[in-house]
Amino acid sequence: MTRTQPAGTPLGDDFHVYDTTLRDGAQREGISYSVTDKIAVARLLDSLGVGFVEGGWPGALPKDTEFFHRAAEGELELRHAALVAFGSTRRAGAKVDEDPQVRALLDSRAPVVTLVAKSDRRHVERALRTDVAENCAMVADTVRYLVGEGRRVFLDAEHFFDGYAFDPDTSLRVLESAVQAGADVVVLCDTNGGQLPLQLAETVGEVVARTGFRLGIHCQDDTGCAVANSVAAVQAGATHVQCTANGYGERAGNADLFAVIGNLAAKLRMPVLPEGKLRELTRTSHALAEIANLAPDTHQAYVGQSTFAHKAGLHASAIKVDPELYNHIDPAVVGNGMRVLVTEMAGRASLELKGAELGLDLSAAPDAVTGAVRRVKELEARGWSFEAADASLELLLRGEMATSTGADPVEAPFELESYRVVLDHRSDGEVIAEATVKVHVAGERVIATAEGNGPVNALDAALREALVPHLPWLESVELADYKVRILTDAPGTDAVTRVLVESRDGEEEWTTVGVHANIVEASWLALCDALVYKSTRQALTTT
Repeated sequence: MTRTQPAGTPLGDDFHVYDTTLRDGAQREGISYSVTDKIAVARLLDSLGVGFVEGGWPGALPKDTEFFHRAAEGELELRHAALVAFGSTRRAGAKVDEDPQVRALLDSRAPVVTLVAKSDRRHVERALRTDVAENCAMVADTVRYLVGEGRRVFLDAEHFFDGYAFDPDTSLRVLESAVQAGADVVVLCDTNGGQLPLQLAETVGEVVARTGFRLGIHCQDDTGCAVANSVAAVQAGATHVQCTANGYGERAGNADLFAVIGNLAAKLRMPVLPEGKLRELTRTSHALAEIANLAPDTHQAYVGQSTFAHKAGLHASAIKVDPELYNHIDPAVVGNGMRVLVTEMAGRASLELKGAELGLDLSAAPDAVTGAVRRVKELEARGWSFEAADASLELLLRGEMATSTGADPVEAPFELESYRVVLDHRSDGEVIAEATVKVHVAGERVIATAEGNGPVNALDAALREALVPHLPWLESVELADYKVRILTDAPGTDAVTRVLVESRDGEEEWTTVGVHANIVEASWLALCDALVYKSTRQALTTT
């Protein structure tokens, strides 16, 4: 793959979306990509349509060297992006063609190289222990050599904003040495992440006016302004923006690729991705989080699960009239969706919207809405929470609709007579739970006993043993997740336990909630709701 510029983007080479997840993003605490991971990340970024994918630092890290080797051997085929190798200029006092780091950049066979260089005189003199003239010669020699070898070269001017504030002439001299030697873009780096949007934009505009060079921007997020700084730099004249997926990076991270793209595309109307790719933003963000083995940020701009979730009843009333009244864009534009959260703050509009989201038309059942609002507020005052338990909420709404309209009520596929759970602490230290359930199902009284590694596991196992012969669909249902929270501040109680149970059957996942002073009973309530929900779904699909 020898492409040196992005393909398929409406703006072509006039504007660069440059991703550095595999190099700068990999410096985040807790992230460690394998070479296979790096190839998967690069493919996802290319599929999204970014213009440049920085693969790492060949020669400095063995995994990065292997990544570039495997990419060059045909394991990584990129349709949109150009692959970039990152590295440093020649060392002070060394010959460029004899520097092993520079040679490693060529050996990577990447068509584009990004060099990092000091642009703050204090760093040049104290960290590199050389003078400005030699630093500029290091930049010029390396750029000229790589360009002569057929590489396209960008320069990351490290600590540019701090250096420009201290000694602007030295910082501009570094940029000039790169451009005159053949660098296509000089990237102004807020390496310490200490800039604010107005001052950064002013500096970018000033550098554009003084040099006429093609400028890029690279922002860290130490002030929480990396995205804002990146967008401000583009508005001030930068035509190359460097980001990382989900803002991954050292310390507080980098500018989030998805927020930057969202702002450029949705707010500045810049077609920075190929046609139709903007709607892939949310899916790509979550897929990259999975590869990094990090939970997606539910409140992340544009792509977070909660980004278009509305909780206040006042919001829901307006959204019922027109979703645009409280959504700054249509969530579908970036592949996301709107959700209505039902809590004690919910009003009639919230429940009607939530009902529609769950496939229930409550508009013709005003009494059901009234009853549901009252019931939700009563339960939430006692510690229940339906924000993350849509299945339990759906059962509540169906129950209120049945009461209001005289329709058949939602019924459990079994009736509990009793259950008992005991713990056995054995002499070898092993603790085993044993549960016995007595239920009535399909006209029969069934007693079943099972063991488990805890009371809830044992109870679940015993219930399944009792029901599976009569409810064959239960074999496909499994417990996917189990969360417990102790609500010590619940009014009128010493301690209330809230349990969330997530179930799945290979086709869908659903979450139910149970609340009680006893953790086993809270778990039982959530487990029962999970089975009633599945039973209701089974009945709906067969009618």
